[in-house]
Amino acid sequence: MVGRVLLGVAVLFATVASGEESREIYSGQGDKSPKQPQAFVAVDGTTHLTFGVGNEVFYARGQGDSFDQPLQAFTVPNMSLGMRRGPRIASSGDAVVITAIGGPQGKGRDGDLIAYRSTDRGKRWQGPIRVNDVDASAREGLHAMTATDDGVLWCVWLDLRAKKTELYASKSLDGGLTWQRNRLVYRSPGGSICECCHPSVVARGDTVQILFRNSLGGNRDMYLVTSDDAGKTFGEAVRLGDMHWVLNACPMDGGMLAVDEGGSVATVWRREGMLYWTAGPAAEERVLGKGEQAWVASDPSGSYAVWTTAREGDLVFARLGSDPQRVATASRDPIIVATASPDSSPQLFWEERRGDRVAIMWRSIR
Repeated sequence: MVGRVLLGVAVLFATVASGEESREIYSGQGDKSPKQPQAFVAVDGTTHLTFGVGNEVFYARGQGDSFDQPLQAFTVPNMSLGMRRGPRIASSGDAVVITAIGGPQGKGRDGDLIAYRSTDRGKRWQGPIRVNDVDASAREGLHAMTATDDGVLWCVWLDLRAKKTELYASKSLDGGLTWQRNRLVYRSPGGSICECCHPSVVARGDTVQILFRNSLGGNRDMYLVTSDDAGKTFGEAVRLGDMHWVLNACPMDGGMLAVDEGGSVATVWRREGMLYWTAGPAAEERVLGKGEQAWVASDPSGSYAVWTTAREGDLVFARLGSDPQRVATASRDPIIVATASPDSSPQLFWEERRGDRVAIMWRSIR
């Protein structure tokens, strides 16, 4: 076990258990570099993976510790990619659905949230199907998607239809073929929510929970908003954390949330140079460690987080409340996914720089 002191917090990096190896899923260089891996574990245990290469969206299926060769799925003009912008993925029944944001002009001048769906294991893709019902309102390029166990798809995104950044949502009941009328989730009394931090969403049954960074009174704090009636109404947004983050800028770091078997929500997020986590209703914050770009997932054994020590730095994994483990170096924008199956293990995906190449990497933590 290796010790390190970070901003006055003693952190112990445990050794990852032997026999677990990181694997390269795909790599490229220059404008062919892959970016922003996202994954979703279906009810049957299949792992669905997507990432972007320029304007191309790629897809791969995984089962156990093996993945099919990633294949180009479709093209999105001027796709938003990088800094937690990029495609998102979920499955609904026989359909695999990938969403992304792009537009004819790009560079923030326009941008729609579009969905593609496949019902033949990714051989053919049907789309584009627009999710936002006001032209170009998703041009900030930041969004999230998930699916309930019974196949209801949810998208949330930063929306600019009112010229100020607001939080909107839509759901699909038919596997991404159509999307319902957009719903305003939150409008900041300060004008805009944080303009460049991605939102996150989890859904179970009729309960939908959304995490986002607000911009209120000079503070860039994390807020959690919940609907208990399948999105018909959303409750008041609840601030997370014991202190404010006074910041006249956007940290480009939106945090993540997950729901465990008991329905308790776990969150991870950044304030200044430190990461924090909460678990359960009205839970007090706890220090996770120094770093940024944290992600969280839950399974029957607990909740797990992954993050990097810098914008590009060491990749760190931890079961919440336990010692962290260093997994890799030269890493960016990691995610972690898990499933309710007691026989499965959390899976990590991330970008890793290898000389002049960038690779999408995978690792299972047992």
